[in-house]
Amino acid sequence: MALSKPIYTILGAYLEQLFNHPIRTKSITSAVLATSANYTSQRIAGNKTISQKALLAYGSFGLLFGGTVPHFFYQMVEKIFPHKMPLRKILVFLAERLIFAPFYQALSLYFLSRFEGNTHEHAVQNLTKLYEKLLKTNWIYLSIPVFLNMNYVPPIIRTLTFNMISFVWVIYLAGVRRRFELKKKSDEATTSQGISNNLK
Repeated sequence: MALSKPIYTILGAYLEQLFNHPIRTKSITSAVLATSANYTSQRIAGNKTISQKALLAYGSFGLLFGGTVPHFFYQMVEKIFPHKMPLRKILVFLAERLIFAPFYQALSLYFLSRFEGNTHEHAVQNLTKLYEKLLKTNWIYLSIPVFLNMNYVPPIIRTLTFNMISFVWVIYLAGVRRRFELKKKSDEATTSQGISNNLK
């Protein structure tokens, strides 16, 4: 019982900030969760040294896009699909899965690479190689949580629950991107070694 009071106080303060400063609060929350998820992913991978560049990239993406993009999308959904509309739950779900998810996946793959200091060409190459696989995985594993979030969670905390779902997704995403980069570097090193041997 003694622990409940501080928790309720923190939760109340958070909800107050969410109500008075929704975009700022959602953006900061997203940045913290994205950074934490990337840190967790690196620890799970057994990294002896934590990549500060990766932490900064995921935090920056969360701050700039993780709060704002879902915020405005959910606002748009509330306006386009009135609550009395027939089949509203299905239409809202399809809008998220077929419009928002593909767009947000492309946005994250491109800008995470750019925030890590990679060139436009490098970011586009990563996007091209990983997009289809990650989008299919997103559709398979996140569709039920997304359906529940879109239709049964109050709008004011929908972005927060989206970011909590995204926490698990970012751990997976970071792992896929890291393995892809390591494989690409290994392939480039092998190719370079082959060319060097041929020139001898």
